[in-house]
Amino acid sequence: MKLLEVTPKNVQTETLFCIKDTKRQGFKDKIKWFKKRQKEGLQIKILKSDEDKMIGFIEFVPAKNAWRPLDADNHMFIHCTYIYSKQERDKGYGSMLIEDAEKEAKAKGMDGLCVMTSAGAWMANNTLFKKNGFKEIESKDRFELLAKTWNKNSKKPRLLDWHSQQKKYKGWHLLYADQCPWNEKSVAAILNVAIDHDVDLKVSKINTVEEAKMAPSGFGVFNLLHDGKLLDDHYLSATRFRNILKKELNIK
Repeated sequence: MKLLEVTPKNVQTETLFCIKDTKRQGFKDKIKWFKKRQKEGLQIKILKSDEDKMIGFIEFVPAKNAWRPLDADNHMFIHCTYIYSKQERDKGYGSMLIEDAEKEAKAKGMDGLCVMTSAGAWMANNTLFKKNGFKEIESKDRFELLAKTWNKNSKKPRLLDWHSQQKKYKGWHLLYADQCPWNEKSVAAILNVAIDHDVDLKVSKINTVEEAKMAPSGFGVFNLLHDGKLLDDHYLSATRFRNILKKELNIK
């Protein structure tokens, strides 16, 4: 096995793992986002076999620059991690990726490593992390904040109050960031459905880590709201959005 770090110089050939088609707009948007975030300490690493087959990946960043609504002073934060094949998820590869993030955090003099997990969509559940010594610190809605801290005197990570942010959004709103390269595809599909149903959907892109930390959902980088109520917090298909509109607008 080999662990390869993605950089602005090799990203076109190595891709981003979770999206490999370099012609997709989502890929192009993520690269622009990645180049800026790399300067803030963000790293993407891909685990490959000796035959150069992609096995899994991990994306992590100093928590002060994490695109999630949390405060985790002097911790490293894992944005995403994934092992592609179900047949390869019990071979210790996920642990290898987590161990590398821990190694990087310790090398930078950080106090610990943390992650947000969920049993729902678009996030890893807590099983792998608890297996690797993480403890649950806090939970809210469908999300859990887990941490592995080696400095006992460090400040505990905490979730920020995304509920209080929701009431600011009157009407229909969709806020998203390029941290997830699949958001662009979802936004385009949702906009088309909104136009079909004459729904005035205001779309805003989250452009800074400060905006991401003030997001109205736990996932942070995708937020669909109607009159101050969070309707969904992750990638949506056109069909799923139509069903949401039917429910919200009593469309038969």
